[in-house]
Amino acid sequence: MAAQTFDNHPGVIWMNGALVPWTDARLHVLSHALHYASSVFEGERAYGGIIFKGHEHHRRLAHSAEILDFKLPHSIAELDAAADAVIAANKLSDAYLRPVAWRGSEMMEVSAQTTKINVAIAAWEWPAYFSPELKKAGIRLTLAPWRRPAPDCAPTQSKAAGLYMICTLSKHDAERQGYQDALMLDHRGLVAEATGANVFLVQDGKLHTPIPSCFLNGITRRTVIALAQHEGIEVIERDVTLEDLDKASEVFLTGTAAEVTPVGEIAGRHYNPGRLSHRLIDAYQAEVRKPSDQWVQTQLPGLKAA
Repeated sequence: MAAQTFDNHPGVIWMNGALVPWTDARLHVLSHALHYASSVFEGERAYGGIIFKGHEHHRRLAHSAEILDFKLPHSIAELDAAADAVIAANKLSDAYLRPVAWRGSEMMEVSAQTTKINVAIAAWEWPAYFSPELKKAGIRLTLAPWRRPAPDCAPTQSKAAGLYMICTLSKHDAERQGYQDALMLDHRGLVAEATGANVFLVQDGKLHTPIPSCFLNGITRRTVIALAQHEGIEVIERDVTLEDLDKASEVFLTGTAAEVTPVGEIAGRHYNPGRLSHRLIDAYQAEVRKPSDQWVQTQLPGLKAA
Protein backbone atom coordinates (compact mmCIF):
# COMPACT_ATOMS: atom_id res chain seq x y z
CA MET A 1 0.00 0.00 0.00
CA ALA A 2 1.44 3.36 -1.05
CA ALA A 3 2.21 5.92 1.64
CA GLN A 4 -0.33 8.73 1.89
CA THR A 5 1.07 11.99 0.54
CA PHE A 6 -0.41 15.46 0.40
CA ASP A 7 -1.51 15.02 -3.21
CA ASN A 8 -3.28 11.75 -2.36
CA HIS A 9 -5.42 12.35 0.69
CA PRO A 10 -9.06 11.69 1.58
CA GLY A 11 -11.46 14.57 1.92
CA VAL A 12 -12.21 17.82 0.13
CA ILE A 13 -10.45 21.14 -0.46
CA TRP A 14 -12.13 24.49 -1.06
CA MET A 15 -10.76 25.86 -4.33
CA ASN A 16 -11.89 28.95 -6.22
CA GLY A 17 -15.31 29.01 -4.58
CA ALA A 18 -16.19 25.31 -4.50
CA LEU A 19 -15.55 22.25 -2.38
CA VAL A 20 -13.76 19.76 -4.66
CA PRO A 21 -12.37 16.24 -4.06
CA TRP A 22 -8.88 16.47 -2.58
CA THR A 23 -7.18 14.79 -5.55
CA ASP A 24 -8.87 17.18 -8.01
CA ALA A 25 -7.39 20.33 -6.42
CA ARG A 26 -4.54 20.79 -8.90
CA LEU A 27 -2.64 23.48 -10.80
CA HIS A 28 -0.72 23.53 -14.07
CA VAL A 29 3.06 23.06 -14.23
CA LEU A 30 3.31 26.49 -15.92
CA SER A 31 1.54 28.33 -13.10
CA HIS A 32 3.28 31.64 -12.50
CA ALA A 33 3.54 30.92 -8.77
CA LEU A 34 5.70 27.84 -9.38
CA HIS A 35 8.23 29.78 -11.45
CA TYR A 36 8.19 33.24 -9.85
CA ALA A 37 6.95 32.59 -6.26
CA SER A 38 3.85 34.76 -6.78
CA SER A 39 2.02 33.05 -3.93
CA VAL A 40 0.93 33.92 -0.39
CA PHE A 41 -0.42 31.62 2.29
CA GLU A 42 -1.54 31.25 5.90
CA GLY A 43 -1.27 28.57 8.56
CA GLU A 44 -4.25 28.20 10.88
CA ARG A 45 -5.25 25.81 13.65
CA ALA A 46 -8.62 24.46 14.70
CA TYR A 47 -9.20 23.22 18.23
CA GLY A 48 -12.28 21.14 18.88
CA GLY A 49 -13.52 22.10 15.42
CA ILE A 50 -13.17 25.84 16.05
CA ILE A 51 -10.66 27.82 13.99
CA PHE A 52 -8.55 30.09 16.18
CA LYS A 53 -8.46 33.68 14.86
CA GLY A 54 -9.35 32.60 11.34
CA HIS A 55 -10.70 36.06 10.46
CA GLU A 56 -7.39 37.62 11.45
CA HIS A 57 -5.49 35.10 9.34
CA HIS A 58 -7.67 35.79 6.31
CA ARG A 59 -7.20 39.55 6.69
CA ARG A 60 -3.45 38.94 6.68
CA LEU A 61 -3.74 36.73 3.59
CA ALA A 62 -5.47 39.57 1.75
CA HIS A 63 -2.84 42.05 2.95
CA SER A 64 -0.02 39.75 1.82
CA ALA A 65 -1.68 39.49 -1.60
CA GLU A 66 -1.86 43.28 -1.87
CA ILE A 67 1.85 43.54 -1.05
CA LEU A 68 2.54 41.08 -3.90
CA ASP A 69 0.40 43.27 -6.18
CA PHE A 70 -2.68 41.13 -6.57
CA LYS A 71 -6.16 41.15 -5.08
CA LEU A 72 -8.00 38.12 -3.77
CA PRO A 73 -11.22 37.37 -5.71
CA HIS A 74 -13.06 36.54 -2.45
CA SER A 75 -14.00 38.68 0.54
CA ILE A 76 -12.69 38.04 4.03
CA ALA A 77 -16.17 36.89 5.06
CA GLU A 78 -16.24 34.39 2.18
CA LEU A 79 -12.86 33.02 3.26
CA ASP A 80 -14.08 32.74 6.87
CA ALA A 81 -17.11 30.76 5.67
CA ALA A 82 -15.02 28.60 3.35
CA ALA A 83 -12.57 27.66 6.12
CA ASP A 84 -15.41 26.65 8.43
CA ALA A 85 -16.98 24.61 5.61
CA VAL A 86 -13.70 22.76 4.99
CA ILE A 87 -13.44 21.81 8.67
CA ALA A 88 -17.06 20.65 8.71
CA ALA A 89 -16.91 18.75 5.40
CA ASN A 90 -13.79 16.86 6.45
CA LYS A 91 -15.20 16.21 9.94
CA LEU A 92 -12.08 17.58 11.62
CA SER A 93 -11.56 18.55 15.24
CA ASP A 94 -7.92 19.38 16.06
CA ALA A 95 -6.59 20.36 12.66
CA TYR A 96 -4.25 22.50 10.62
CA LEU A 97 -5.54 24.67 7.76
CA ARG A 98 -3.59 26.02 4.80
CA PRO A 99 -5.22 28.87 2.85
CA VAL A 100 -3.13 29.77 -0.20
CA ALA A 101 -3.48 32.22 -3.10
CA TRP A 102 -1.41 32.20 -6.27
CA ARG A 103 -1.08 33.49 -9.81
CA GLY A 104 -2.15 31.00 -12.47
CA SER A 105 -0.83 29.91 -15.85
CA GLU A 106 -2.29 32.60 -18.14
CA MET A 107 1.09 34.36 -18.49
CA MET A 108 4.64 33.04 -18.31
CA GLU A 109 6.94 36.01 -17.86
CA VAL A 110 8.08 38.16 -14.96
CA SER A 111 5.20 40.57 -15.48
CA ALA A 112 1.93 38.74 -14.90
CA GLN A 113 -0.70 41.37 -14.27
CA THR A 114 -3.49 39.57 -16.13
CA THR A 115 -3.07 36.13 -14.58
CA LYS A 116 -5.99 34.56 -12.78
CA ILE A 117 -5.73 34.65 -8.99
CA ASN A 118 -6.52 31.25 -7.52
CA VAL A 119 -7.42 30.62 -3.87
CA ALA A 120 -7.66 27.34 -2.01
CA ILE A 121 -8.11 26.19 1.59
CA ALA A 122 -7.07 22.70 2.69
CA ALA A 123 -7.26 21.18 6.18
CA TRP A 124 -6.05 17.99 7.79
CA GLU A 125 -5.79 16.44 11.22
CA TRP A 126 -2.73 17.67 13.10
CA PRO A 127 -2.83 17.54 16.90
CA ALA A 128 0.76 18.72 17.60
CA TYR A 129 3.87 20.01 15.81
CA PHE A 130 6.44 18.78 18.34
CA SER A 131 6.09 15.68 20.50
CA PRO A 132 5.20 16.07 24.20
CA GLU A 133 8.66 14.73 25.09
CA LEU A 134 10.40 17.37 22.99
CA LYS A 135 8.23 20.16 24.37
CA LYS A 136 8.91 19.03 27.94
CA ALA A 137 12.69 19.08 27.51
CA GLY A 138 12.74 22.02 25.11
CA ILE A 139 13.68 21.78 21.44
CA ARG A 140 17.25 22.27 20.23
CA LEU A 141 18.17 25.07 17.82
CA THR A 142 21.35 25.85 15.94
CA LEU A 143 22.14 29.14 14.19
CA ALA A 144 20.84 29.35 10.64
CA PRO A 145 23.33 29.81 7.78
CA TRP A 146 20.93 32.34 6.18
CA ARG A 147 19.72 35.73 7.43
CA ARG A 148 16.34 37.41 7.14
CA PRO A 149 16.52 40.04 4.37
CA ALA A 150 16.23 43.77 4.95
CA PRO A 151 12.73 45.25 4.44
CA ASP A 152 13.97 47.20 1.41
CA CYS A 153 15.24 43.98 -0.22
CA ALA A 154 12.11 41.79 0.02
CA PRO A 155 8.39 42.13 0.91
CA THR A 156 9.11 41.05 4.48
CA GLN A 157 5.71 41.98 5.90
CA SER A 158 3.93 39.50 3.62
CA LYS A 159 3.55 35.78 4.28
CA ALA A 160 4.91 35.08 0.82
CA ALA A 161 6.05 31.66 -0.36
CA GLY A 162 9.36 32.94 -1.70
CA LEU A 163 10.46 34.22 1.70
CA TYR A 164 10.42 30.67 3.07
CA MET A 165 13.09 29.30 0.74
CA ILE A 166 15.87 30.21 3.19
CA CYS A 167 13.75 28.80 6.04
CA THR A 168 13.64 25.41 4.31
CA LEU A 169 17.39 25.50 3.69
CA SER A 170 18.10 26.51 7.28
CA LYS A 171 15.83 23.84 8.76
CA HIS A 172 17.39 21.18 6.53
CA ASP A 173 20.82 22.25 7.74
CA ALA A 174 19.66 22.11 11.38
CA GLU A 175 18.08 18.67 11.05
CA ARG A 176 21.21 17.25 9.42
CA GLN A 177 23.09 18.34 12.55
CA GLY A 178 20.54 16.72 14.88
CA TYR A 179 18.66 19.91 15.86
CA GLN A 180 14.91 20.48 15.54
CA ASP A 181 15.12 24.03 14.17
CA ALA A 182 17.38 27.00 13.52
CA LEU A 183 17.50 30.53 14.91
CA MET A 184 17.74 33.12 12.15
CA LEU A 185 19.50 36.44 12.50
CA ASP A 186 18.44 39.49 10.53
CA HIS A 187 20.42 41.44 7.98
CA ARG A 188 22.13 43.38 10.81
CA GLY A 189 23.15 40.29 12.76
CA LEU A 190 20.43 40.71 15.39
CA VAL A 191 18.19 37.86 16.57
CA ALA A 192 15.13 37.63 14.32
CA GLU A 193 13.08 34.42 14.56
CA ALA A 194 13.18 30.67 14.03
CA THR A 195 12.41 29.23 10.59
CA GLY A 196 8.66 29.37 11.18
CA ALA A 197 8.11 30.88 14.62
CA ASN A 198 8.81 34.00 16.66
CA VAL A 199 11.17 33.92 19.64
CA PHE A 200 10.87 35.15 23.24
CA LEU A 201 13.53 35.37 25.96
CA VAL A 202 12.99 35.54 29.72
CA GLN A 203 15.34 37.82 31.64
CA ASP A 204 14.76 38.75 35.29
CA GLY A 205 11.12 37.69 35.08
CA LYS A 206 10.41 39.87 32.04
CA LEU A 207 9.70 38.82 28.47
CA HIS A 208 11.95 40.18 25.72
CA THR A 209 11.22 39.69 22.02
CA PRO A 210 12.74 41.13 18.82
CA ILE A 211 10.99 43.99 17.04
CA PRO A 212 9.43 42.49 13.86
CA SER A 213 10.98 44.98 11.47
CA CYS A 214 12.01 42.47 8.78
CA PHE A 215 9.87 39.43 9.63
CA LEU A 216 6.22 38.76 10.42
CA ASN A 217 4.61 40.04 13.59
CA GLY A 218 2.97 36.67 14.14
CA ILE A 219 -0.64 36.28 15.18
CA THR A 220 0.44 33.82 17.88
CA ARG A 221 3.18 36.27 18.90
CA ARG A 222 0.62 39.04 19.41
CA THR A 223 -1.69 36.66 21.26
CA VAL A 224 1.06 35.60 23.67
CA ILE A 225 2.09 39.22 24.29
CA ALA A 226 -1.52 40.06 25.20
CA LEU A 227 -1.80 36.98 27.45
CA ALA A 228 1.47 37.83 29.20
CA GLN A 229 0.38 41.41 29.82
CA HIS A 230 -2.96 40.16 31.15
CA GLU A 231 -1.00 37.93 33.55
CA GLY A 232 0.98 40.95 34.75
CA ILE A 233 4.19 39.97 32.94
CA GLU A 234 6.14 42.87 31.48
CA VAL A 235 6.86 42.48 27.73
CA ILE A 236 9.73 44.39 26.13
CA GLU A 237 10.01 44.57 22.35
CA ARG A 238 13.55 45.57 21.41
CA ASP A 239 16.63 44.70 19.39
CA VAL A 240 17.94 41.37 20.69
CA THR A 241 21.59 40.40 20.26
CA LEU A 242 23.34 37.06 20.43
CA GLU A 243 24.81 38.20 23.76
CA ASP A 244 21.26 38.48 25.11
CA LEU A 245 20.89 34.74 24.60
CA ASP A 246 23.61 34.23 27.23
CA LYS A 247 21.61 36.27 29.76
CA ALA A 248 18.27 34.50 29.25
CA SER A 249 16.94 32.05 31.83
CA GLU A 250 14.22 30.71 29.52
CA VAL A 251 13.54 30.81 25.78
CA PHE A 252 10.44 29.78 23.87
CA LEU A 253 9.01 29.99 20.36
CA THR A 254 5.51 31.01 19.30
CA GLY A 255 3.66 30.18 16.10
CA THR A 256 0.42 28.72 14.81
CA ALA A 257 2.05 25.32 14.31
CA ALA A 258 4.51 25.53 17.22
CA GLU A 259 1.98 27.14 19.60
CA VAL A 260 4.19 27.96 22.65
CA THR A 261 7.26 25.68 22.50
CA PRO A 262 10.08 25.84 25.07
CA VAL A 263 13.67 25.86 23.83
CA GLY A 264 16.29 23.75 25.59
CA GLU A 265 19.34 24.78 23.56
CA ILE A 266 20.51 27.38 21.05
CA ALA A 267 23.92 26.59 19.56
CA GLY A 268 25.49 25.41 22.80
CA ARG A 269 23.53 27.71 25.12
CA HIS A 270 21.31 25.65 27.43
CA TYR A 271 17.98 26.55 29.05
CA ASN A 272 15.51 24.82 31.33
CA PRO A 273 11.85 25.32 30.40
CA GLY A 274 10.70 27.18 33.49
CA ARG A 275 7.75 28.61 35.34
CA LEU A 276 7.04 31.50 33.00
CA SER A 277 7.17 29.36 29.84
CA HIS A 278 4.76 26.80 31.31
CA ARG A 279 2.50 29.57 32.58
CA LEU A 280 2.13 30.93 29.06
CA ILE A 281 1.74 27.45 27.57
CA ASP A 282 -1.25 26.93 29.88
CA ALA A 283 -2.66 30.39 29.17
CA TYR A 284 -2.39 29.88 25.41
CA GLN A 285 -4.04 26.46 25.50
CA ALA A 286 -6.91 27.93 27.50
CA GLU A 287 -7.24 30.80 25.01
CA VAL A 288 -7.35 28.67 21.85
CA ARG A 289 -10.00 26.36 23.30
CA LYS A 290 -12.45 29.06 24.30
CA PRO A 291 -15.93 28.53 22.79
CA SER A 292 -16.66 30.60 19.68
CA ASP A 293 -20.02 31.48 18.20
CA GLN A 294 -18.31 31.82 14.79
CA TRP A 295 -18.17 28.03 14.43
CA VAL A 296 -20.91 26.52 12.31
CA GLN A 297 -21.24 22.74 12.29
CA THR A 298 -22.72 22.57 8.80
CA GLN A 299 -21.70 24.01 5.46
CA LEU A 300 -22.48 27.71 5.31
CA PRO A 301 -24.87 29.26 2.77
CA GLY A 302 -23.33 30.57 -0.41
CA LEU A 303 -20.75 27.80 -0.82
CA LYS A 304 -21.33 25.70 -3.91
CA ALA A 305 -20.16 22.13 -4.32
CA ALA A 306 -18.20 21.09 -7.39
